[in-house]
Amino acid sequence: MTSSVSQALIVNALVLGSVLGTDLGSARKIGRARILRPLLVAGVIVPMFVKDPATSGTGLLFEIAGVLLGAVCGLAAAALMRVRRSPETGKPVSRAGWGYAALWTAVIGARSAFSYGSQYWFPAQLLHFGQAHRLTVAGLTDALVFMAIAMLLARTLGLTARAARIPAATGAEAASAAPARAASLV
Repeated sequence: MTSSVSQALIVNALVLGSVLGTDLGSARKIGRARILRPLLVAGVIVPMFVKDPATSGTGLLFEIAGVLLGAVCGLAAAALMRVRRSPETGKPVSRAGWGYAALWTAVIGARSAFSYGSQYWFPAQLLHFGQAHRLTVAGLTDALVFMAIAMLLARTLGLTARAARIPAATGAEAASAAPARAASLV
């Protein structure tokens, strides 16, 4: 595999593992670590894989399109999560199920298939397209990386916004959560 295909597959695996590992299953606390983790992933991925982003031409258009498509997919993913206040702790929690996992897997799978296909299934056609539109391999790879990061960040920002909009616990809910919190400290 070429370096750009390997890089794209690594980014895809990191993003998918990070998201599914932190979101699937039982109710997950929405706290600082959960919000900061994707920012750290982005902070590691971008400098590692984006060396010289395009600042004009077709490369820039593809990078912008990648960011926009990633943001739309990330917001769709956030919409597939249930966000509520935990009755035990009174803190915001989320739960993601099979639809959420299917969306992430489909998007990451499609990006991975494209990366692999660009090397093994349709390299001549992609080369012709790149030459005709002055698009470099690096520009296309950067667009895919930006799409992955934008999806991850949009999901995180959507989750954060939804958690912030949850009404505060009422007096009765807060009182019933207090014994559960005290018991968990013992």
